[in-house]
Amino acid sequence: MKTAQQQHVFAFIFPMASGHINPSLPVARALASLGHEVHYLCREQMRQAIEDTGAIFHSDIDVETELYDGRSPDLFGALESLRHEFGLGDESVNFLEFMTKLKNIQLELMLPGVIRWLGDLQATAVMYCPLMNPEASYASKFLGIPSVALLTIAGPGSCPRTFDEFISMCGGSREEVLEMCLSFQPKLEATRRMNDRYGLGLSDAEMFQPFGKLELLAKSAVTLVTTCEDLQDPMPAELAAYYAGMAIKFESVGPLLDEGARRAAGHKFDANSADGTGVDAHPSNESDIVARVRAARAVGRKVVAVSMGTVITGDSPEVGWDARPMGPGGVRRGLTGRELCRAAWAAAFDAFGAEDAEAGPLLIVALGPQPDALGEVRPPANAICRPSIPQVDVLKAGVDLFLTHGGQNSFTESLASGAPVVVCPGFGDQPVNARKAEALGVGLQVPRPEPDEEQAAEAAARYRADVAEALRRVVAEPAFAEASQACATRVASCGGVPRAVRVMLELSAGAAERPLPREIEKAAVMVPAEGKAANARHAGA
Repeated sequence: MKTAQQQHVFAFIFPMASGHINPSLPVARALASLGHEVHYLCREQMRQAIEDTGAIFHSDIDVETELYDGRSPDLFGALESLRHEFGLGDESVNFLEFMTKLKNIQLELMLPGVIRWLGDLQATAVMYCPLMNPEASYASKFLGIPSVALLTIAGPGSCPRTFDEFISMCGGSREEVLEMCLSFQPKLEATRRMNDRYGLGLSDAEMFQPFGKLELLAKSAVTLVTTCEDLQDPMPAELAAYYAGMAIKFESVGPLLDEGARRAAGHKFDANSADGTGVDAHPSNESDIVARVRAARAVGRKVVAVSMGTVITGDSPEVGWDARPMGPGGVRRGLTGRELCRAAWAAAFDAFGAEDAEAGPLLIVALGPQPDALGEVRPPANAICRPSIPQVDVLKAGVDLFLTHGGQNSFTESLASGAPVVVCPGFGDQPVNARKAEALGVGLQVPRPEPDEEQAAEAAARYRADVAEALRRVVAEPAFAEASQACATRVASCGGVPRAVRVMLELSAGAAERPLPREIEKAAVMVPAEGKAANARHAGA
């Protein structure tokens, strides 16, 4: 029999994406330390970081059998298999198109397993990523379990701009995406079946009317935003009116940081890869790095941290190491992730490198999971280069400058630590944060070049020089550090992990004694009786 301290069972549902799962880990750790059960549904690559919190890991592949039986898992579920089943396997069909058309088809196949899993756990509250795990919101709502969305971007107002950046990167337009949402018959049928079976009220054009809305947030008790309120992107009036009319509640909790703990790192899909384990470096290496930073600070030596994030250094075919951004007309152009990262790393070496390990600033560089990530770039003697670094701890120990890709977690972590930045954005919300860094006065941005492929080498060389110049300027001008320290004071007042834990406990306390209101067996069959035969007919249509 559970004691009063053990009465709550929390379910966390997150993707294999470091930037989305890492803010949840300190919350899970705190709940587990209080004696509650915490369970994660995620991918094997994240197991070590999850289990380090005291939580119990569950594989989404094992749980969501309707989706994964007979299909190959990929970074976003089983979209690659589904695209071939539904006749979207041609190379002319880009990621934006097949993701838009298959999103609800995949959701329909995910829901039965997630509903069974939550029911078996007798979960009393759920935390999930609203950007990549819609199944968590809808399964929780169906079962009457209160859920908390953890929004790891700069508030709901950043969604329209982030979505526009992504659509543009894929060479599309809002109008084209809307047409995809409303015209692909298998998607419309899947949406209709889910609404009939679960009463979810899904719309056919879920991120439109108004553009940028996250309609699934209406199913959750509250959405936690991992920045402070005055640093959120402003919402367009129409979007603000929609959320107000739906009585959707947002709470700004600021960065959720967990010093001295393992975090998810790297973004290689291959779970068997030696470099793709999904966690920070070995703890002994981490403590050595932090000790070196503290020793440098103690003698007045400058410290520069460098990280280009986990996605662009990973193996995503759309936005990873070997990918070029999609330009107008579906033509890929610009620097690959490899070219962008190597130019940025080389710029840091150009700006601050020294021939003696104890000379010049101490450079702490996260290279990501790729073998031979630096290629022909040679690090100077004063640089420590590792596949991953304990970024939160390094920033907390104190750095004079942080060269970052500008992902939301890294950006807010830099603000929380008072570190000025140079932002080398890759995609998504990163260009938005890069512009925000300049607007706040905490640093400079160097936008990603967009040359034709034959001019890529020349553009990378120019980019390297521009980044080096920005790095030298931010270190030399005190105004950037002063603005960063002012931001750190604002961020510190948001409540952080204790506030997020309190939200989870309050919701769970109200649900712990309530039985699940519906029979979870109702979710056992989702697709029509003919099953994959129906999918085959769609593919041949």
